[in-house]
Amino acid sequence: MRFPEPLIEGVLLRRYQRFLADVVLADGRLVTAHTPNTGSMRGCCRPGSRVWLKAANGGGRKYPWSWELVEAEPGVLVGINTGLANQLVREGVENGLVEELRGFGTVRQEVRFGRENSRIDLLLESADGRRCYVEVKNVTLVEGGRALFPDAVTLRGAKHLRELTAMVRQGHRAVICFCVQRCDGREVGPADAIDPAYGQALREALGQGVEALAYRARVSLEGIALAERLPVVCR
Repeated sequence: MRFPEPLIEGVLLRRYQRFLADVVLADGRLVTAHTPNTGSMRGCCRPGSRVWLKAANGGGRKYPWSWELVEAEPGVLVGINTGLANQLVREGVENGLVEELRGFGTVRQEVRFGRENSRIDLLLESADGRRCYVEVKNVTLVEGGRALFPDAVTLRGAKHLRELTAMVRQGHRAVICFCVQRCDGREVGPADAIDPAYGQALREALGQGVEALAYRARVSLEGIALAERLPVVCR
């Protein structure tokens, strides 16, 4: 996924009200940008961090800038746009990078399923009737080389794991796919110190046949793309 136009650099002053961030651009302008991330962004929203914005599409928007990247550590760019994770994994599936999910001819997004009024991020289907339900999780938190999910308590995350487990019981494949939008994570695991209930739910789902995949993305000022698989370690 390439950014359609060059990103604009700035310095983060603060993130607030969950979806807003005040940024000073290189030319001195103070702007308020939309923050497309519902999590806590732990480690990714320190005041004074270098950030990159893009101009929002469409006229008349209240906030004409969207926050896309942050330098969380020296030389470590992080894609904070949660909405890109589904697109990145879909591209990885369609171009054959995600080897574990090859062999499906059709990919659909945001398909309703399950008993808890859910939408699956990606539904893969083959001509012979096989189905694979893929739930994508965006990962931006890394501590000690370990990428962690979630970065805040998530009841929806546990719900999605229950729905995936139900699909396995019906005879389908079900996958939780962690998309790590930064280069310094060497493995992925549950953030037990932040949300122990999610960690327990993940381990239970894996024990019932849900598959776990993780892929690290290559993040640059030009664009973001899946690069390589990481191990999922639930120690």
